[in-house]
Parts: sequence; C-alpha cells; structure tokens
Amino acid sequence: MSVTWAIREPHPVVRPLVARYVGYAQDDVTLAVHRGLPSRHVTLVISLAGPVRMAGHSLQALVGGLHTRAVLIRQDSVQEGLQLELDPLGVRTLFGVTAAELSGEVADLADFGLGWLPDRLRELPWRERFALLDDVLATRAVEPVVPPPELGQAWRRLRGAGGQVRVAELAEEVGWSRRHLGERFRTELGLTPKQAARVLRFERAGSLLRQGRADLAALAAECGFYDQAHLTNEWRALAGCTPGTWIAEELPFLQDEETEVARS
Repeated sequence: MSVTWAIREPHPVVRPLVARYVGYAQDDVTLAVHRGLPSRHVTLVISLAGPVRMAGHSLQALVGGLHTRAVLIRQDSVQEGLQLELDPLGVRTLFGVTAAELSGEVADLADFGLGWLPDRLRELPWRERFALLDDVLATRAVEPVVPPPELGQAWRRLRGAGGQVRVAELAEEVGWSRRHLGERFRTELGLTPKQAARVLRFERAGSLLRQGRADLAALAAECGFYDQAHLTNEWRALAGCTPGTWIAEELPFLQDEETEVARS
C-alpha cells in the first residue's frame, strides 16, 4: 500500500477551533472496513475521491460528532481527502450548532453551506488546499461563540488529565454543582463528563498502542483503568473489538501515518 500524509496546523485565527488538518492519499488499500474510534474531537472529513460510506450514509464531506461507539467506514482501494480535528466547543462558531446536536450523528457538510468545498479543494495542490481551509474557517471564526468559562475550564482540565479526574473534583474546581456541570456538559458537547472521561482514557490508550506499548497491564494502569481486564472490556465497548484485534487490523496502517508524514 502506498500512503502519503500531509499534516499542518491551522492559521492562528483558526487554531482555537481546529487542532490540525490531516491530508491523505492512499493507493491499494487492503483493509476493507476502518474503525472510526471515539476521540476528543468532532471530525470533519472531506473526501476528494469517492464518497465516504458508512451505515446509512454515503457523503462526499461530513461532520461527525463525539461518540462512544466505533463508526465502521467502508474503504475503497484508492482514497484521497482531508480530515479536520475540531474542538467540540468551537463547533457552534463554525457551524451554528452545538457539538451535542451532532453527538453520535453524521451530518452532510452541505447542510452548513460548504457543499462546494470538495470540488474546489480537488483542484488545488496540498499547500493551497490548507490555505483555502484557513480562509474559509477564519471567516467563520471572526465572531466566535464562547461557551461559559466554567465549561471551557472543565473541558480543558478533563483533556489535560487524560480523563483521569473525578467529576466531583472537576465540579468543585469550576465552582458548579456536579449536577449542573453534567447538564451543561451534555447540553454543549453531547456527552456527560463521565462519558467524556471514558473516551479520553480510551484515546490515551490508543495513542500509546500506536507507539508500540505492548504491556497492556502497565498501559492500563497508566491510562486510569482498574486493570488489564477493564481496559479490554472498554475496548470491546468503544472500539467493538479487543486491543489485540485492533492492533492486528488497524495498527499497521496507523504506523504508516506516524512514519510517512509529509508536512506542507
């Protein structure tokens, strides 16, 4: 399989809303189904080849909300496109809806007035593709919709701790009751603090597995799981498979991402 990656940080104006742009071009893909795993990001995918195909959807460009189950994506042998990692608290600014309205769902990018973007991006080289994304998103970032500071503080604290902070402690730090924090969190992000912490611990474990960490018992302890069995059960629930199955099926492709990056 031939893989080319182009990864870039957005323009500083856009960066509070979008963590990074990931461009990809792949030939002779042999993995028929890819597991889109839960993460801290709302995901914007723009295919520059065939449409993205998953259960109930076939879209050229889509926005996927935070989720607690793997999304199964059928893969063509040739793929090209871009994936944008969006901060869920920036979704309201970019698209006029909350991350909660997208939670567990997939929306057509055309619903947000950007249905023209895949065709325009397809015409450009990578550097100009990123520049166009900067221009389009910066226009929408001019008047940001800022969530309550307590909510932003709680989300940053939870991310920084990799999900390893008690909800009661989190609520005390921001000066809200645990119930109020849970309600505001769910209303804006679509997940409760406890669910978000669960996703963050899972995401951290996946990141370490990508780095070749093979000792699952030690990895489980580092990421805040009770033990290896707890880690395995969480992977079954969130990824739909055990860590071992995921390593065998997906890790070779993801290691290509780590080693064949072309920054543009």
